[in-house]
Amino acid sequence: QVQLVESGGGLVQPGGSLRLSCAASGSIFSINSMGWYRQVPGEQRELVAVLTSGGSTNYGDFVKGRFTISRDNAKNTVSLQMSSLKEEDTAVYYCNARFGVPVVRQISWGQGTQVTVSS
Repeated sequence: QVQLVESGGGLVQPGGSLRLSCAASGSIFSINSMGWYRQVPGEQRELVAVLTSGGSTNYGDFVKGRFTISRDNAKNTVSLQMSSLKEEDTAVYYCNARFGVPVVRQISWGQGTQVTVSS
């Protein structure tokens, strides 16, 4: 069993910055990737950013250079630095981790953290 605990959400004004962090604990094995997704009520969950164990990154098209994902392998944490935030970035942000290399055998989700961008 793996637990993912997110922190860092909150209210920020448009144009501001916010940093999300996610810590993994429990029966961690062979991390394939860690990343962030977001969801707005009534819409599908969408990819924000993912970082693979090999160091590759993938960002949602809407990110456009505003967000940066990073990972501390020793601490099993992944962070998302968000800048130039827009009102449309308002959503619940979920940490995601996939375990198993080369084949993913387990996927875990955090409980979500609310990010609200509003003046």
